[in-house]
Amino acid sequence: MGERRTQAERDAMTVEIGYALATSAVLAGLTFSAISAPALLLLDLGRPARTVVLGLAAAAAVLAFAARVVHVLWRFPRREGRRLGGPAPDRPTRSDSADSVT
Repeated sequence: MGERRTQAERDAMTVEIGYALATSAVLAGLTFSAISAPALLLLDLGRPARTVVLGLAAAAAVLAFAARVVHVLWRFPRREGRRLGGPAPDRPTRSDSADSVT
């Protein structure tokens, strides 16, 4: 089948997943607060309106969380594409430049 991942690759992926989850949780909390706090603290809303605002804030927080996780992990180098610490296979290295071809 395929090659096994090295310990360094597994560690890098673990760190990247942790970073994605931590930053996503912070972003979700800030999103929820930014939407719900002004509406709930500054406006005198009835119970149905308060429920709607909290529902919208929760939905926006979930969306922000998911978008951040996908964004961070999508940018992480994949084994088929770029390797960790090496050039991308579709990019020429310094020795592959036009100057070295004679």
